[in-house]
Amino acid sequence: MATKVVMEALSPTMEEGRLVEWKKKEGDAVQTGDVLAEVETDKAVMELVARAAGTLLKQTVAAGATVPVAETVAWIGNAGEAVPGGDSAPAASPAPAPAAPSSSHPAAPAPTAAAAAVPSRTAPPAPAPAPTASTAPTAPTTGGRVKASPLAKRIAADRGLDLNGVAGSGPEGRIVKRDVENAVPKAAAQSVTGSGFSDIDLSPMRKTIAKRLAQSIGPIPTYYLTAEVDMERAHEAREALLALDSTGKFSFNDLLIRAAATALHLHPWVNAWWMDDKVRQWHEVHIGVAVAVEEGLITPVVRHADQKTLRAIAGEVRELAGRAREKKLKPEEYTGATFSISNLGMFGIDEFTAVINPPEAAILAVGRIEPKPVVMDGAVVVRRRMRMTLSCDHRVIDGATGAAFLKTLVGMLENPLALVW
Repeated sequence: MATKVVMEALSPTMEEGRLVEWKKKEGDAVQTGDVLAEVETDKAVMELVARAAGTLLKQTVAAGATVPVAETVAWIGNAGEAVPGGDSAPAASPAPAPAAPSSSHPAAPAPTAAAAAVPSRTAPPAPAPAPTASTAPTAPTTGGRVKASPLAKRIAADRGLDLNGVAGSGPEGRIVKRDVENAVPKAAAQSVTGSGFSDIDLSPMRKTIAKRLAQSIGPIPTYYLTAEVDMERAHEAREALLALDSTGKFSFNDLLIRAAATALHLHPWVNAWWMDDKVRQWHEVHIGVAVAVEEGLITPVVRHADQKTLRAIAGEVRELAGRAREKKLKPEEYTGATFSISNLGMFGIDEFTAVINPPEAAILAVGRIEPKPVVMDGAVVVRRRMRMTLSCDHRVIDGATGAAFLKTLVGMLENPLALVW
């Protein structure tokens, strides 16, 4: 009996995934553990592997489609075995080639009873006729009712798409999911031309960012504490360390991570999670470092940061940030932070407030380091200064507790010798 291949939850927060590319084609022999496809989750591009051996009988999802977790994307079984649902499977490799267009009008796949029984994400053998400005498609109707699959109707409703303007490529011209998906980008393009704006579909990462951070501002009673740090000695320490390290790979952010990790160890109420019915104080310090990527934001985690040297932290941050930008992080590498740091100083930002990433109880926002006149010992002098703001969940961290943590952190940055000892 054929075994279904489903869209797996490849990250802790994944609810759907975009199938980026099939690595096996229909008719290919597969072994358990073989990579079947690459899937874009809300955080990274992951591999979908085979959980059974046999022949890849059927791909029910085309590359590029977004699929909910647990939905079937393919079938594996014996060569020639019928696919559950009534479709027939390829007898052997190679996989069937898509029908070549015989004229200027690409032929739509011939509707069959079997095809109708298979989920509608099956890759279309030939492109559906594209609507154009001069020849608008006409949706098939029955008694004035547009013929469309329930899934196509739901997607169209979610995206505000009028099905009357969509051509159907399913059985008897029925509108199926791929028709709606193909039509949406064209509708967006028309909006760009006519109204001066662009509607961009949400990526899995952007959806997760929106959902998770909407759980923060509002539900979380957040307050903010801001402090200014004299970074002269930190600057001297960095210069000294760079002189000893020929690679020259050591940033103020690395020093900041090391200092925050040490301070968190001394202030466990800040190194905590809000768990709805309890507060979880962590005995280990795992720092999430916000990294901007093309599609949004991700926070690789430096684990046990309080137990690592500056050199180790610097190397780990660079390595994690590089793979984050390539979307190559594993779920365990960007989840489980007990505290997060967001640094926008490199963009010239003086100070800002960051949004807490629940269930964490706090996040530190760091601005740029800049020379500015300050009063020291009764005289005005120019010193390198940096402002940082701590966002606190008041359900976990009281004002005095947050202030005490910030004071400790400021003290460590202004006297960094203890951090490199």
